[in-house]
Amino acid sequence: MLRVDAIRKRYGDYYAVKQLTFAIERPGVFALLGTNGAGKTTAIRVILGMLAKETGTVTWNERPLDVCSQHGRIGYLAEERGLYPKYNIIEQMHYFAELKGMNKKDADRSIDHWFGRLNIDEYRKKRADQLSKGNQQKIQLAAALVSDPELLVLDEPMSGLDPVNADLFKGIIREQIDNGKFIIMSSHQMATVEEFCENIVILNRGNTVLQGNLNKIKKGYGRVNLSIKADSNILPIAAECGLELTSHTPNQTDFKVKTESQAAELLAKIVAAGITLVKFELREPSLHEIFVEKVGVGKEGCENAD
Repeated sequence: MLRVDAIRKRYGDYYAVKQLTFAIERPGVFALLGTNGAGKTTAIRVILGMLAKETGTVTWNERPLDVCSQHGRIGYLAEERGLYPKYNIIEQMHYFAELKGMNKKDADRSIDHWFGRLNIDEYRKKRADQLSKGNQQKIQLAAALVSDPELLVLDEPMSGLDPVNADLFKGIIREQIDNGKFIIMSSHQMATVEEFCENIVILNRGNTVLQGNLNKIKKGYGRVNLSIKADSNILPIAAECGLELTSHTPNQTDFKVKTESQAAELLAKIVAAGITLVKFELREPSLHEIFVEKVGVGKEGCENAD
């Protein structure tokens, strides 16, 4: 179990992270979310001991987390590129494996596996600066996984990936979950986070503004979002029913509803008008919508939905 208790990091008078507390009690993915500059990467570096914390504790299985002595148990995919640009890839992979305490035989076996799994075997003798951003990201994921870590920290793991390789990364993340790994994920791609994460923390300017189980958070909002796609204009009918328009695109129209009966009234009127419906979905808000609401201008409060 990973437990982070009241960690705080300050630069002068500026608090990059204020009293961050959470626990990952069983294998799975925990999301650490926030806008640019919210404190996510700083929090990750404090948790991993790369930055000194001002207050608080970080424990792994009830013992202080020490990356130096537990390096083989921790895998870290940083948001910034962490490869040496002028050295070939296989030399760097052996170096990273050695830092993890691996012997050459085990390192070779693991490197072979991950280079094959990530389709990067052809780049063994290439320099890092000869690779695309996406292929560098694949090399860095292999480096994070080479020691078969128990705790995996992924900071913007899908950065620079095309859809095919994004799906490849998602498949590997699912495999890690199935293998009982503890994963912290930080990402701006809310749809990706929603695929994997049970529990989340949203940071805004160093403050925790929302925390808890994602399904419970969504249920707390209720089914207040209505998405419609029709072959005719339904905006006048929606206005009659008092629905609040939130977005209108060629693909669909979204509304905020007060009650499910309000949505049912709209549906009845659309059917009575003979308008063909392609989509009529009454749903809980998405993580994207919750995120935008919670990190709006001037919002710094904290809610806990555990």
